Amino acid sequence: MSRSKWVSFAMLTIAVLMLGTSIGFAQDQLNVTGSLPTTPLPPPNLTGPIQMQSVPVGPQTPPPASVPPSASNQFEHHDDLLNLPRIFAHQWSPTREIAPDTVVSQRYMRSETPNARGLTLKEAIYIAMRNNPSLKAAELDPVASMETVREANGIFDPSLTSQGDIEKSVVPVTSPFQTGSSGGYEQKFYDWDFGLNKVSSITNGTWGVTFNNNRALSNSLFSGVNPAYTPSVAVSLSQPLLQSFGWEFATINVRIAESGQKQAQWTYGQAIQDFVQKIGGDYWNVVLAEENLEVARAALTFNLDLVRQNAISVKVGTLAPINLQEAQSAAATAEANVYTAEANLKNSRVQLRQDVMLNPYNTFIPEEIQPLTRPNPKEQVVVDEERALELAVQYVPSLGSMREAIRDALLQVKYSENQVLPQLNLGAQIGLTAVSGYTPCMVSSLVTKPNCVTTAGPGARSPFGGQYGDALDRLWGFSYYNYAAVLSFQMPLDNAIPRAALAQARVQYEQQRVQYRASLSQAVVNVQSAIANLYADYKRAAATASATYYAREALHDEEVMFRVGMATTHDLLQFQEEEVSAEGNQVQAEVDLENAKLALAHSDGTILQAFNINWEVQSPHEVPWYAAF
Repeated sequence: MSRSKWVSFAMLTIAVLMLGTSIGFAQDQLNVTGSLPTTPLPPPNLTGPIQMQSVPVGPQTPPPASVPPSASNQFEHHDDLLNLPRIFAHQWSPTREIAPDTVVSQRYMRSETPNARGLTLKEAIYIAMRNNPSLKAAELDPVASMETVREANGIFDPSLTSQGDIEKSVVPVTSPFQTGSSGGYEQKFYDWDFGLNKVSSITNGTWGVTFNNNRALSNSLFSGVNPAYTPSVAVSLSQPLLQSFGWEFATINVRIAESGQKQAQWTYGQAIQDFVQKIGGDYWNVVLAEENLEVARAALTFNLDLVRQNAISVKVGTLAPINLQEAQSAAATAEANVYTAEANLKNSRVQLRQDVMLNPYNTFIPEEIQPLTRPNPKEQVVVDEERALELAVQYVPSLGSMREAIRDALLQVKYSENQVLPQLNLGAQIGLTAVSGYTPCMVSSLVTKPNCVTTAGPGARSPFGGQYGDALDRLWGFSYYNYAAVLSFQMPLDNAIPRAALAQARVQYEQQRVQYRASLSQAVVNVQSAIANLYADYKRAAATASATYYAREALHDEEVMFRVGMATTHDLLQFQEEEVSAEGNQVQAEVDLENAKLALAHSDGTILQAFNINWEVQSPHEVPWYAAF
């Protein structure tokens, strides 16, 4: 072994032995020429663990990311008839709505879980997607828009109507022949009516069926049927022939609602991708803060050891006090850097903890997260720029949302074009009626063919005697009917309102197309920038690793020279500062590389596939039985 290597080995041995001496002894030696300024803060933690005492979680499966149409079922009440009594009782309840304890309870607000969990990046993303409330809130947007589709289909839901009433009136009369000895004319009516209306999903016409019933009773002497039952049945149709008519025009609002629901899904998909990238950024920020704290603590340990050595040298008279003061200044700066690094680590851990929301015990403060995944600068990612651009067009949710917005705008144009047409409507109705009841014998000199006899003489009786059932039998005999047909036309002379609406729809369609083109251009910028940053970060990570290696070697050699008196404290601190800077640059470069990988996957829309998260747009199309005809 050469002489220089023996000297280096000897000096390293001395350095190891000196590092074994307690830091307290070094502080005592400072009393010879002075001490570091006192501070109200606690001393930096040089021995505590940087990584928390965490326990790993169990295997995690990818969370469900797609939102199926059935997700809204939990908010619906399909047993409305059974719920009516409960809903009615709730409306009259004197109690007030009170927020749950998890919102207002002070005890809950003070609860926290002292545990810490070790998570890989993929596990942190899976748990965050299941627990984060902001993402859960975004998930409800496509759920709510699904109800808009069902609301649009609801126009075809048949509407059943019914009405029952009793009406009585007593009015004075001036003719004794109308009511006989009674001075008042009395009438009493009973009505029980039913109806069914439905809009056709094929023709956009409105069909109607009504079944009306009336029982009339009076004290009039001239009533041929008293009381009288009068049932009637009518079928009607109101059919547009120009405006609001056309091939599948009746369901155009349904298709517009379905397009809006798909846009909500695309928007949610973009929110998921943004959220995954955010969790990744939070995760790597913790890793960066942890490693920066390691670098800061190592630098402080080095500087405190240098202070201790210089204090001994000053005491024995082999070193000038200025060297001790320079070392003390560097140690104070290193201590401040440790405090800053500790604060950064705490802040980054808080952000990651609150975003992941690992909270198995339902406490206000969730569990701490300890990252287990470390940067891997040696992992090579081969990127095909042309393929990345194709993937971006296919998978970036914001672009998918804009394509769906263009389809929506086209439907709006089609609707507005139809509304420019004049109104030409066909109305038709056919009905049946009948009557039955008590038919008194009416004596009159005008009766030429009497069919009944009273004490007053021969008279005539109405042929419609019988009960309510007899009236129904006569109703379906089709002997008494009515029909009507109406053709109506209407058109404003200038037709200004629909023409302006059509122009606005066309402007919106063109605007959507231009905005989509602009978004495509921005997607190209995002992909190419992400690729450029990725390659640059690969090279930067390799370069900073080399810089750290050479800085460590240089510091080692400088330490050897310092031990033998061939270098000053100032020279040694300069080399140590360069080594700390190189380590910090390497840590930053490696974390930036991981973030660059996430940024590229985010820009080309494959970030969910990278973590085996299955998300795809679900078809909101559904045809209830009443929307099929």
